[in-house]
Amino acid sequence: MSRKTWSQVGQQLFFIGPAAFFFTVIVVFPFLLGMYYSFTDWNGVSGSVTWVGLDNFRQIFAKDSDFFPAFWFTLRFTVAGIVLTNLIGFLFAYVLTKPLKLRNALRTVFFMPNVIGGLLLGFIWQFIFVKGFAAIGELTGIGFFNLPWLGDETTAFWGIIIVFVWQTAGYLMVIYIAAMTNIPKDVLEAAEIDGASRGQVLRHVIVPLVMPAVTVCLFLAISWSFKMFDLNLSLTKGGPFKSTESVALNIYLEAFQNNRYGLGTAKALLFFVIVAVITLIQVKITKSKEVES
Repeated sequence: MSRKTWSQVGQQLFFIGPAAFFFTVIVVFPFLLGMYYSFTDWNGVSGSVTWVGLDNFRQIFAKDSDFFPAFWFTLRFTVAGIVLTNLIGFLFAYVLTKPLKLRNALRTVFFMPNVIGGLLLGFIWQFIFVKGFAAIGELTGIGFFNLPWLGDETTAFWGIIIVFVWQTAGYLMVIYIAAMTNIPKDVLEAAEIDGASRGQVLRHVIVPLVMPAVTVCLFLAISWSFKMFDLNLSLTKGGPFKSTESVALNIYLEAFQNNRYGLGTAKALLFFVIVAVITLIQVKITKSKEVES
């Protein structure tokens, strides 16, 4: 190899090497180790690890009575979370790209919940649901505030949805704002001159041109929804009667509470494959929309 080639290799190692090393140590190695443990009966504590092959996966499909109810809850939560988070984030962005006096202040207010940690946010909203809403309901007599928000399967589901959307919509709003501000003004002006209404401009001009942002926002919303753990733990702990237990919480309890680390990592691996397939399908579909637009 020439001196110039060695110099280029050295530069690449200098700039990329540390990041690649830490990525391998922190992400790749634990992932491969988790794959190995998913085929064992390790309890997470003892030094002896016994290879059991596919027994953990057979147990998930044949004997486990908690995983698939948790997956069904997570799937319903993901669908509702994706739709509401993106709709509200897009609506915020659409309004806050207009010439409003409080535009910058409102952007900050709507983004702020994303800065707060999920566990802390969950405990704050737990107090609001249990104490705050009860006090408002007692003063006003409005039935909405007197609902058993965290004590009933249906209301607990929507309670988690409310907090999730409140936390994440502001982040997606920022992405949509960036996409909308990059739309050429002459395109919008041409549509208005041609007599297009605001609804027509939104549907036929703005939405197609922000499809790259839609791809990113859908990807993020799917990832956040499927991995939702901290809000679930702090708000309901999977209750009542495991009716709001997410897959992430189910895996955590299996591995660290039931001391069945091998079975927990098997669930995590299965969950990873399912989420990866769904995400790839989503990206492919939305990318095709970008090409068409």
